[in-house]
Amino acid sequence: MAKLAATTYGNALFELAVEESKVDQLNEEAEAVLQVLKSETELSKLMDHPKIVKEEKNKILESIFKGRVSDDMVGFLLLLLKKDHYGEAIPTMEYFLAQVKEYKKIGIAYVTTAVELSQAQKKAVEAKLLATTGYLTFEMHFSVDAALIGGMIIRVGDRVVDSSVRSKLMDLSRDLMKLQLA
Repeated sequence: MAKLAATTYGNALFELAVEESKVDQLNEEAEAVLQVLKSETELSKLMDHPKIVKEEKNKILESIFKGRVSDDMVGFLLLLLKKDHYGEAIPTMEYFLAQVKEYKKIGIAYVTTAVELSQAQKKAVEAKLLATTGYLTFEMHFSVDAALIGGMIIRVGDRVVDSSVRSKLMDLSRDLMKLQLA
């Protein structure tokens, strides 16, 4: 249910941003709000406290965000609070930011390799992704996992390309197990 709320409210905020041509503005504000929500754990505790009435929580949110972000964003946070979905503010903002990236055709790629790639190799991977996807740019996240033995794993959204040696060895092992059972 929680994921549904984040998706529903995130879509609503995204639709508002597109309709009012405020995609860039609300994207910046959502990033700022998300940073505050993640860094200020006391705020979450305060907003979740059952003995603090909603009117007081409204005043707290307004005192923190009013004048720093647009009235649209403040109103959105107050709406989440009013509808008892303030606990979903972080996933909602994350979902909204992901929607904006899709809208702007910015892909997010997670590349895991067995050894550190050179800058030239990183650029080559990014160029190949740009050539084979519909994205205009990529946010590239590179990591190293020696357990892969060789090759790489690339994840873009819900798509995964696993060309690691570890994966190929596991597949081969499974195939050999099937042969022994037959």
